[in-house]
Amino acid sequence: MAFTTTMLSWSVIEFGGVMKTELENAREAIRWGTNYHLKATAYPDTIYVQVGDADKDHACWERPEDMDTPRNVYKIDRNNPGSDVAAETAAALAAASIVFRKIDPIYSKTLLKRAIKVFQFADKYRGPYSNSLKPIVCPFYCSYSGYQDELLWGAAWLNKATKNPMYLNYIKVNGQILGADVSDNTFGWDNKHVGARILLSKEFLVQKVKSLYDYKGHADNFICSVIPGSSLSSSQYTPGGLLFKMSDSNMQYVTSTSFLLLTYAKYLTTARTVVNCGGTIITPKSLRAIAKKQVDYLLGDNPLKMSYMVGYGARYPQRIHHRGSSLPSIAVHPNKIQCSEGFNVMNTQSPNPNILVGAVVGGPDLHDSFPDERSDYEQSEPATYINAPLVGSLAYLAHSFGQL
Repeated sequence: MAFTTTMLSWSVIEFGGVMKTELENAREAIRWGTNYHLKATAYPDTIYVQVGDADKDHACWERPEDMDTPRNVYKIDRNNPGSDVAAETAAALAAASIVFRKIDPIYSKTLLKRAIKVFQFADKYRGPYSNSLKPIVCPFYCSYSGYQDELLWGAAWLNKATKNPMYLNYIKVNGQILGADVSDNTFGWDNKHVGARILLSKEFLVQKVKSLYDYKGHADNFICSVIPGSSLSSSQYTPGGLLFKMSDSNMQYVTSTSFLLLTYAKYLTTARTVVNCGGTIITPKSLRAIAKKQVDYLLGDNPLKMSYMVGYGARYPQRIHHRGSSLPSIAVHPNKIQCSEGFNVMNTQSPNPNILVGAVVGGPDLHDSFPDERSDYEQSEPATYINAPLVGSLAYLAHSFGQL
């Protein structure tokens, strides 16, 4: 949820100017997230990071209105650190503070003040949250990339939000250690290395902060790694042209990478420069074209002519892995659906009765195939962290191609 909030905020920061009537909806979604994060961080050096027992929740297939599984609350603190989730929460609060700075300055200051405290906690008491809470959060929400990327990411957002030299100094001193693996070119809810590099590259490209010169190089390396046909490319694409990072919820990497391509294109355009990929010059225009192709694929320009956004287009997933969508509503079925009773519906081939309009699912496999099976959570499950980066990309593309 913190990553979702950060990416929604970054979408508004970069492309809010072209969101038109949707800007207020985006802000409302961000505020919904930050209100939650403010409650979760209300006590010093403590963050409430999970509500519910994941094993027991997954053992039921029931509507939200019928949920009767335990609502246990789990936290991180000084004795049980969680730098990854804490620093991402700090990033979310800091990024959102920029969104609300002009329209709600009091709320913005509240967010930023809390972000500073939460980051201090994340940095002082270091450790991955899935160590201290391993039986609770794994295997569902483990932190696989460690916490170093989130510390760099959190510091980058606080540097942007506060303009306080201490964060720039923190990045200078710790950046090489925290962002050590420059070959890591994955960006998603668990891994922020690339996002931090792109964000920090702006400080060099646009703000001319010379100490961040290396981040321009790191950002360029990422760009070259995803350019199809580039001699430096290390990315897989499906025969239909979709970026393919991994089988589980691959579309999150498509939406996040597309956002980074469009954002970096914006930075390059402002700085009037390009990317050199082993002698091949990559312009901002070509980055936008690659991003557009990915979003077009997601919306239906693919071998199956399938839109992976539910409710959009002539053909889209009918059996998504989502309890509320798949079970009959209370209006249709007023009686309670018991914990295991819902699996009778889950295991059928019938289409979901409630269309979750706008949700983006995990997407097709490496061969452009999509079985549309409710039980196939890797391909059929939607998530807020898939949708969030797409908001900025859609705003830019709709504006640029006159479809808003």
